Amino acid sequence: MSSTTNTADTGSAQNRGLVLINTGAGKGKTTAALGTAMRAAGNGMRVLVLQFLKGSWDYGELHAAELFGGDLRIRQMGRGFVKVGGAETDPEDQRLVDEAWAEAVRAMQSGEWDMLVLDEINYTVGYGMLDPAAVADALRSRPPLLHVILTGRNAHPLLVELADTVTEMREVKHAYTRGILAQRGIEF
Repeated sequence: MSSTTNTADTGSAQNRGLVLINTGAGKGKTTAALGTAMRAAGNGMRVLVLQFLKGSWDYGELHAAELFGGDLRIRQMGRGFVKVGGAETDPEDQRLVDEAWAEAVRAMQSGEWDMLVLDEINYTVGYGMLDPAAVADALRSRPPLLHVILTGRNAHPLLVELADTVTEMREVKHAYTRGILAQRGIEF
């Protein structure tokens, strides 16, 4: 782990890795996690972002991560958004989620990272593609200084209970509902 990990005196009695969840129907869950990841990398921490469902789309954050060198890495592990309209899970999507989860567990235990962002993992749990108990067990057994951020709507109650900080994004208004298409630099 980085020598700068958790060395700031914050007045707390204990420095330890935190579990954070960004959930809710509003926009900004991944964006908030990436902001925290950027802050961590800017403090000399090594950060890995595993995007469970995002695939080959060209997101601006992928290019921004390159500016941090190896301290902030983003890996797209899926093919794109899945489970639209209650459709059955495609076996290929399940296989990719299984691979992403295996990579997450490996990364969690590797000692290589100071922060791990599990982007859209809450969706995979909600869709029944990943067992919430397995996620909770892995979080409980992670190295003591590793920070983990979970994103996606409808965070499972077991994970909410386990987390140190949970933030729920609430949509008040969204441009898309007024017919405005996704904008480069805002949505991607």
